Amino acid sequence: MKALRLLSSALLLAALSGQALADAASHAANAEQFLKLARADKLTVPVYAQVQQMFAQGFAQAKAPEAKKSVLERYQAKANAELDKAVGWPVLKPELVKLYTNAFSEQELKDLLAFYQSPLGKKVLENMPMLTAESARLTQAKLQNAVPQVNKLVVEMNKELGVK
Repeated sequence: MKALRLLSSALLLAALSGQALADAASHAANAEQFLKLARADKLTVPVYAQVQQMFAQGFAQAKAPEAKKSVLERYQAKANAELDKAVGWPVLKPELVKLYTNAFSEQELKDLLAFYQSPLGKKVLENMPMLTAESARLTQAKLQNAVPQVNKLVVEMNKELGVK
C-alpha cells in the first residue's frame, strides 16, 4: 500500500513537472512570437550600420582606390561576423525572451499578440521603458566584447591599405 502511494505520488509529480515544462515552453514561445512581432530582431541594425560606416570612413580617409573596395568589403564582413557573435539575434533572443517572460505572464503575452488590449495596454506602457532600457543595456554589454576586435580589424585594414 505504501509503495502504491509512493508510486502514485511519483507519477503525479512527474505529470505536474511535465506540465510546468510545457507551460514554460509555451510562455517562452509566446514571448518569442511577441518579440518577432515587435521586430526585436532588428534591434541591433543601427549598430551594424554604424560599424559599416566606420569602415567606409576609414576606407575614404585612406584615399584607397576603388580597385581596393574588396578589401573594405572583406573587413566589413569580418566586422559583421564579430558583431553577430556579440549581439546577433541568436545571442540576444534567449535573454530577451527571459526578460519578457519575467515581465509578462503567458496570458499577457497572448494579449499583446492580439494587439494590446486594455488593461494590459497600461501595463505595457508602464513596463516598456524598463524593458527598452534593459534591452539596450544587454546589447551594449554584448557590444563591448566586439569593440576591441572591430577596432583591431580597422587597424589591420589600414595596414593592408598602407595607411599609418
